[in-house]
Amino acid sequence: MIDNLFSDMWEGLVDRTSGPLKFRFFLQPSVAIFLAIRAGLRDWRQGKAPFFWDFLADSSKRKDLFRDFKKSVGKLFLLACLLDCIYQLIVLHWIYPLDAVIIATFLAIVPYLLVRGPVNRIATRFKHSVQGTEGHTPAASPPTKAHV
Repeated sequence: MIDNLFSDMWEGLVDRTSGPLKFRFFLQPSVAIFLAIRAGLRDWRQGKAPFFWDFLADSSKRKDLFRDFKKSVGKLFLLACLLDCIYQLIVLHWIYPLDAVIIATFLAIVPYLLVRGPVNRIATRFKHSVQGTEGHTPAASPPTKAHV
């Protein structure tokens, strides 16, 4: 029963990559990645820990982090659900809400979560490497006539 459910869902996912509204498989993850980069850089500028790690590790911040997450990607998730429902009406002539939520999660939420934290980490490492080279003083040069 469950094997059948997952195989049907996988076939439905593969079928969605061709046919009407297939552009969303490129557009929605791209928008999610753009939003994640923007949020990750904002986290870096504010000195925050990487998002997903902070969400898992610090239970006192979860409510605020979830609110920020909803604000950042909530509309994209709803749009992904809506587009999948439209696809289902066109192709299947019926709406399967669970399928729409699963597809929207893979197209909007997963790319966002995979990118936001690493952007913060990369920006932090890049900043440290740039600061390290700027603060490095060259070896002392021999004194010139003006110094003697």
